[in-house]
Order: sequence, then C-alpha cells, then structure tokens
Amino acid sequence: MVTEAGPEGPHHPLVVVMGVSGSGKSTVGGLLAERLDVPYAEADDFHPPANIAKMSAGHPLDDEDRAPWLDAIAAWIVERGDRGGVVSCSALRRRYRDRLRRDTPGLFFVHLDGSEELIASRLAARMQHFMPAGLLRSQFEALEPLESDEAGAVVAIDGGPHQITERALAALAR
Repeated sequence: MVTEAGPEGPHHPLVVVMGVSGSGKSTVGGLLAERLDVPYAEADDFHPPANIAKMSAGHPLDDEDRAPWLDAIAAWIVERGDRGGVVSCSALRRRYRDRLRRDTPGLFFVHLDGSEELIASRLAARMQHFMPAGLLRSQFEALEPLESDEAGAVVAIDGGPHQITERALAALAR
C-alpha cells in the first residue's frame, strides 16, 4: 500500500505497532511491513543491554531507562522518511508516543488491544523472550490508550495474525 505520490514520488506509511507485551506486536508488525512492502524493525533490538538485564530480572523500566531506547527508535523512524517503515514498540504512554512522533508528525499508531487474560495466556506459551509474564500487570497499569488527536487505530487481537494484520491494513487505509 502506497499513499499519494508527492513531487519526489510515492509516500509510504510510517507505522508503530503498539501494545503490551504479548499482544502480537512483532508478528503483526512483520506481516504488516511485508504487506506494505516497507522495512520492519523490532523495538526490542533497540534496547541497551542494561534494559534487557533489568527486565529479565523482573523489574519494569522507568522513564530514564526508556529515554535512549525511544530516541533510537525515533531516529530509525526519521531515517525511513517517505520510504516508509513499520516498527513494533510498546508505546504505552502518550509521552512516549509524543517522543516518537516529535520529528515525524504523520506517524500512525496501530494499538493491538486484547484482554489481560488472553494476552497472559499467549505470554505463558511464548518462549525465548526476556519479558517475564509477571510484568504484564504493570504494562496494563501504564497503558494510556490512543487519544482522539493521535493518528492511529485500536485493532482487536482476537483471531489469527493474518486476520489482525488485515484489520490493521483496513485501519491504515481509512
């Protein structure tokens, strides 16, 4: 999906797939990028080792921990420019989303939304991830839903990854 063409050629969307851990950000983000024919980046890859160690030990990150991580993700987004891209990032708080879109006002957020019970069951089945399921409650407590002045959409996570991706594409097309 390419949006309208400008003087320099077509413009591809820049999208953040957001939500709590276990909501499907990586899976849906990768599928969405594939469908949009743009690069995909996994926000976890932008964490410095100290953040991963802290989360692996069961401790939630604070804003000081998140600052360099959000800055690195924002730099990737800016670098993508009109070429487009999809990045997964929890982006739980409005101020984090504001930081990500500061230099990219057209950034679109796809909030993958589901019940805590559904997401907890998915986390319990997940292997090879540093985020312990015990931190899920803190993520739900921190979550600030998209506000009416934010470009984005809430997408339900019931169903399979391809169904969720289709919902995200439909929301992006609106």
